[in-house]
Amino acid sequence: MPRVLVAYVHFIDGLNRRVGRFAMYLLYVIMAIMIVSMLTKAAHVPALWTLEMAQFTLVAYYMLGAPFALQTDVNVRMDLIYGRFSHKGRALTDVFTVFCLMFYLGVMLYGAFDSTVYSFEMSERNPTAWRPVLWPIKSIITLAFGLMLLQAVALLIRDVATLRGVKL
Repeated sequence: MPRVLVAYVHFIDGLNRRVGRFAMYLLYVIMAIMIVSMLTKAAHVPALWTLEMAQFTLVAYYMLGAPFALQTDVNVRMDLIYGRFSHKGRALTDVFTVFCLMFYLGVMLYGAFDSTVYSFEMSERNPTAWRPVLWPIKSIITLAFGLMLLQAVALLIRDVATLRGVKL
C-alpha cells in the first residue's frame, strides 16, 4: 500500500479515537446538567436551559462518538450471513457496502453543512423560552458527519489492504 494511504488511515484513526474519547466524557456533562436541573426544580426556581442543554449535549455525545464506533466496529449489523465469512470475505463485502455508507454520509454532510450555514447566517434560534442559537450544535453535527465520511474512506482503504494481504 502507498505510504500516503497508510498515513491517512493512521491519522484518521488517531483523530477519531481522540474525538471519541472526548465524546465519552460528555456523558458526565449530561449527568451534571440533569443534577442542576433536579436541584433547581427542588428549590422551586427551575432553570430554563437545562433540558435543551442536556439534549444538545446528548446530540454531541452521540454524533461525535459515531466515527469512533465505526472505527472500532461496534456498530450494529446483521451477522446471520456476514459472521460466517472469512476475514477476506468480510473485507470484500465491506468494500461493496462501504460505498452505500459513503453515499449516505455524503448526502447527510451536504444537508448538515447547508443547514449550518443557514443557521449561522440567519442567527437561527430554537423557538423555546431559552432561545439558544442553533449553529453551534449544527456545526458539531456537520463535523461528525465529516469525520464519519473520512472514517468510511479509511475503512475502505483498510479493506482493500486486507484483500491484497497487507496488514494496516
